[in-house]
Amino acid sequence: MKQKYIWLALPTLILASNLLFAQTRLPEIPIDQYSAEQKAAAQEFEAARKKAPWGPFAMLMYSPQMMNNARSMGDYLRYKTAFDSHLSEFAILITAREWHQDYEWHIHYPIAIQSGLNPEIAKAIKEGRRPEGMSSDEAIVYDFTMELQRNKRVSDATFAKIEKRFGKKGAVDLAGIAGYYTFLAMEMNMARHPVPGGGERLPRFPD
Repeated sequence: MKQKYIWLALPTLILASNLLFAQTRLPEIPIDQYSAEQKAAAQEFEAARKKAPWGPFAMLMYSPQMMNNARSMGDYLRYKTAFDSHLSEFAILITAREWHQDYEWHIHYPIAIQSGLNPEIAKAIKEGRRPEGMSSDEAIVYDFTMELQRNKRVSDATFAKIEKRFGKKGAVDLAGIAGYYTFLAMEMNMARHPVPGGGERLPRFPD
């Protein structure tokens, strides 16, 4: 009889375990509970971004100085690099896919499409395939970013291509984009940061 009750309770235990795993480890801090340092950091963030800390930045408020240093780097890497928004967002999607980062993909997928990325190319990235029909610039960005993410370095041939097309500044900036969004992905994966509104999760592939 006891065994029967254990089997009946098992689905409830599994559900509870899944819900526990899904809970963020770093819930957003209520504004009225901010420390003096957090209040100052939030004001600095709002002066730069014209809104209160949100998404990963709200999560990073547990370390307010690091949060604003991250925001400052993001201000450059999102808007002022050698790459237009289309190519920059493409690199971000590649990084989000490689790190299985659902929130990052959820936020940047519509921005990438609006910036001109072909949805079929994004779909290939999502499914873990090398996209067909990439432009020459997209192929350069893809190879450079994928080599960094998977090989932890860039071949001479790939570096030569990006240097010829975007200069040494382009190489530094693209590595910066990949590195910055890897940093955010690591923070969010560590914290189990949720996707807004129960958004779609990226498919998981075996290692």
